[in-house]
Amino acid sequence: MPVDELLQSIILGLVQGLTEFIPVSSTAHLILIPKLFGWQGTVDTLQFDIALHGGTLLAILIYFRKDWLRLFTSETRLLFYLALATLPAGIVGVLFEDYVSTTLRSPLIIAFSLVIFGMFMLYAERYGGKKDLYQSSLADAFIIGLFQAIALIPGVSRSGITISGGLLRGFERKEAARFSFLLSAPVIGGATLLEGIKIVKDPFTINLTQTIAGFLTAFVSAMLVIRFLLWFFKRFSLKGFVYYRFSLAAIILLILWLKG
Repeated sequence: MPVDELLQSIILGLVQGLTEFIPVSSTAHLILIPKLFGWQGTVDTLQFDIALHGGTLLAILIYFRKDWLRLFTSETRLLFYLALATLPAGIVGVLFEDYVSTTLRSPLIIAFSLVIFGMFMLYAERYGGKKDLYQSSLADAFIIGLFQAIALIPGVSRSGITISGGLLRGFERKEAARFSFLLSAPVIGGATLLEGIKIVKDPFTINLTQTIAGFLTAFVSAMLVIRFLLWFFKRFSLKGFVYYRFSLAAIILLILWLKG
C-alpha cells in the first residue's frame, strides 16, 4: 500500500479523534477533507468513517470506565435513560440510512447545518444551570435523545447539539458534556456493529490496513481530547467552537462559489 494512502488514514483518524467530541461536526470534516484534497477509495467511504467512529467509541468506554461500572451497578436508572435517549437516533438512522449516506453528504447542506445549529448552540448557552449528570430525569433523556437524532445530518455535530440540549435542560456545561459523551456510545456502537458486519461479509470493499491505522489514530487522539474538553467546558463556553463553525461554512460556500 502506498505511503500516502496510509498517511491519509492517519490524518483522518486524527481528525475524527479531535472533532468527534468538539462541537464542530466530525462527519462534516471526514466528508470535506477527502473531497478537498481529491482523496478517493477507502478513505472516502461511509464504512471508513464508521470505523473511525469505532476508535472514538473505544476511547469512551475506556475513559469513562468508572461511570460505566456505576451505571451497570448502582445507577441503573440512568442507564435506562441513556438507552431511551438512544432510541430516536437509532430509529431515524435505520429508516434513513441510505439518504443520510448519500444525499445529505452534500457540502452545501453541511455549510448550512454548520451555521444554523451553530446559532442554536449560542442560544443554548444562555440556559446552562447546575444540574449534575446523576440528577438526569426521564424528560431530560428523551429531549436530548431527540436532539441527537437531528445530528445524523452532516454538519450538525452530535456533541454540539446534545450538549446544547443538556444546557437547555439546566445541566452544568461540563455535566452536559459528560452526558453527551456517554450517550454517544450506544449510537456509535450500533453503527459500528452494522457496518462491521458488512465489512466481514465483504472484506474487499475497503483496505483493512488503512482502516486499522485510522481506527488506532482516532482512539489515541480521542482519549486526549476527552480529557481536554472536560477541563475546557468547566471553564469556557461553546462560543469559540461556534465561530469556527461559521468560518468553516464561509470557506465551504466560497469554494463552491469559485467552482461554480
